[in-house]
Amino acid sequence: MPILSLHHVTATVDDAQDDLDFCLGVLGLRLVKKTVNFDNHHVYHFYYGDERGTPGTIWTTFPYKDHGVKVGTKGAGQVTVTSFSVPSASLAFWRARLREHGIAVTDVEPRFGEEVIQFSDRSGLVFELIATDRDPRSPWTAGVVRADAAIRGLHSVTITVREPVATLELMTALLGYAIVDETEGRIRVAVGGSAPGHIIDVAHDEQADAAVNGLGTVHHVAMAIASEDEQLRLREELIQFGCKVTEVRDRCYFKSIYFREPGNVLFEVATMAPGFTADEDVTRLGRDLKLPPWEEENRADIEAHLSAVKT
Repeated sequence: MPILSLHHVTATVDDAQDDLDFCLGVLGLRLVKKTVNFDNHHVYHFYYGDERGTPGTIWTTFPYKDHGVKVGTKGAGQVTVTSFSVPSASLAFWRARLREHGIAVTDVEPRFGEEVIQFSDRSGLVFELIATDRDPRSPWTAGVVRADAAIRGLHSVTITVREPVATLELMTALLGYAIVDETEGRIRVAVGGSAPGHIIDVAHDEQADAAVNGLGTVHHVAMAIASEDEQLRLREELIQFGCKVTEVRDRCYFKSIYFREPGNVLFEVATMAPGFTADEDVTRLGRDLKLPPWEEENRADIEAHLSAVKT
């Protein structure tokens, strides 16, 4: 079972300050790293999560306002919904909180025995809060949301594909996932147990339009793997399976490989270590702009091109 759980989800958003205000001021997450997109160092990369940014709690964003990126299209070949886990009986609190911030809330039919509400941010990303009593993870308690209602971490993601068979074959044969539940148009798979943070829902629709990346869409979902050695072994297995896999990329806080599964969703496999305290003490996470060592010589230029933000 090479995959342990979800690691993080990364999306393309519009305005940096709007994103911070939403994730910190509305959702109550912690900013655990303020850095830049390693592939475009004039764009922020924000990481949000629990106190330490534990894999499975991490939501990350690239704010691309004024960089010529068009609004994307949600559809087949993409993560279409990101779901967070909250305590049972907390949805009334969340409905009121979201509406107080001018965010429309939709009640969704209970899914696999758990209550669900859905809403969107200003960029158009679709989120869910799923109420559950199966999540023992400790939330970030120094934020703006009380502990008995606070987000525990990622619950699951929904990926949309036109045909699920090949996607499921890859996920069950190589990644260690198992089918744990099913309803019309949706197959739930999980790895390392079926608790929140270990789940991916495969939604399938033969008529779904093709996704187009852009503002308001999820770029990729990352899964956690224990070590660099296991990551390399999995990379070779994926290549033998027929996937085109990137070389290992050093993201400073983890190492990553990327590939597209048969339904065209971009998957990342990321190591657990070294984590977000590699260059900051846990008490100071997210306060300063952190750059990878190879970008330090460009700090003045990078800072000049990034918009000023308040956290």
